[in-house]
Amino acid sequence: MNLPARTSTPPPDAPLAVHALGVPRLTAGFDIASRLDLATHHCVHGKLPLLSAAEVEALAESVDLRGRGGAAFPFARKLRAVATAARARSCRTAVVVNGCEGEPACRKDTALLTRAPHLVLDGALLVAEALGADRLIVAVTRDPLEASVRAALEERGLDDRRGRKLRAQVLRMPERFVSGEASAIIRGANDEVPLPAGRRSHASESGVDGLPTLLSNTETYAQLAVAARLGADRYAHAGTPEEPGTVLLTVTGSVPRPMLVEVPSGVPLSYVLHACGSGIGQGVLVGGYHGGWLDPSSASVAAVSRAGMNAHGATLGAGGVAPLSPELCPLGETLRVAQWLAAESAAQCGPCRLGLPGVAAALSEVLGGGGQAALEVLRRATQTVRRRGACSHPDGTSRFVRSALAVFTDDLAAHVLGGGCGRPVTGVLPLPHEEPTEQLMVDWTLCDGHGLCADILPEVIRLDPDGYPALANMALPSHLKSQALRAIRRCPALALRLEEH
Repeated sequence: MNLPARTSTPPPDAPLAVHALGVPRLTAGFDIASRLDLATHHCVHGKLPLLSAAEVEALAESVDLRGRGGAAFPFARKLRAVATAARARSCRTAVVVNGCEGEPACRKDTALLTRAPHLVLDGALLVAEALGADRLIVAVTRDPLEASVRAALEERGLDDRRGRKLRAQVLRMPERFVSGEASAIIRGANDEVPLPAGRRSHASESGVDGLPTLLSNTETYAQLAVAARLGADRYAHAGTPEEPGTVLLTVTGSVPRPMLVEVPSGVPLSYVLHACGSGIGQGVLVGGYHGGWLDPSSASVAAVSRAGMNAHGATLGAGGVAPLSPELCPLGETLRVAQWLAAESAAQCGPCRLGLPGVAAALSEVLGGGGQAALEVLRRATQTVRRRGACSHPDGTSRFVRSALAVFTDDLAAHVLGGGCGRPVTGVLPLPHEEPTEQLMVDWTLCDGHGLCADILPEVIRLDPDGYPALANMALPSHLKSQALRAIRRCPALALRLEEH
């Protein structure tokens, strides 16, 4: 099958086409309403049972419910940790829904919060009631999601079904990739700077207001609500015995149109792509931008499950899937995303602030004809940031780049040994649209190589071997503009300027 070289990327809040392979569960009712209000939600899904903490934990364990935000941490263990901490301290708890889907290649959580918010709230309320929580927080990053959740909370009221007062709120986070990191949400909820904390922490011990806090992904709560209604046995009618249930995937890249697909766990990846009108192409990105690339041989036999992806050194991550047409330059497409990921760092630790821009710059050098020496620099740069960051962003970004080097070996050889692959970069992997766009430029007739700009803005500027600035060929993200203006003001030679990109 010929894959389209490029597909138009809709705005982040535009509704995706939805397709269910098999009986829909999370997407049930999407064919009859653009958004399920409370009455429609109950007609489609039925009433939610009231379960004790032990029953919720047993249910989550029996269906092996894992976090659907990327880490796949067992939900029952997280629930148990929060309950244990609360008993030890004789205190209440908090429950947080992580709806900060900052990755442009993943839109499943956005779809759930805008179209089925009550299903998500069902799962969150079930946990809040079981834990005796007095705080329920739904963290989002965009206006439509906030409006949908607020409307859903107003429809339901704020008391839980055991008669306890439950303070529910919508927490607005910055529209950043790192806003979905757990410690960033906890800091935002505590009226601190909403960025990763710069140190490892456990929300289950001390989270919102210092309380033991259960924080999990939007889809995770929706899956729990489905499992509570069906029971463990009926829930296991879909999927594999080891991984029962369904999976939500956002399919972008070289496809006729981006789609949200609900599939039973264990379905072949190639079948999912065929159902979306696509094929495998020269490789498939799975797990989103903190995931990795599968080569055509692996992608043709891989199953959509944790075990199926692990068998090929990949992960489902946040459910992003993106096949790539053979007509495109895969390393060039990877570079666009790597530059964006570097600029999206929280700049809270060295691997993010310095390491990720170094990875993107080194990949750019390889594509620019830097040869074997540039490739060695790139390999060292990706290794340097591993397991050293304060959050998962450096590890995820380096994994994404390393997988591209491992899968697209022919393309890599063409760039390292020859004059490049000759194929275009069209931006088929979705990135945010920022208007207006500006780019930092250097006036080489004025630049004296002072190097101050690289200290101020390492996300965009690095110094070449001669000490002169080398700029990433990318639009300047809006959250870096203040730093860019500072670099412009600090330049002794007045050699920096912003231009329309």
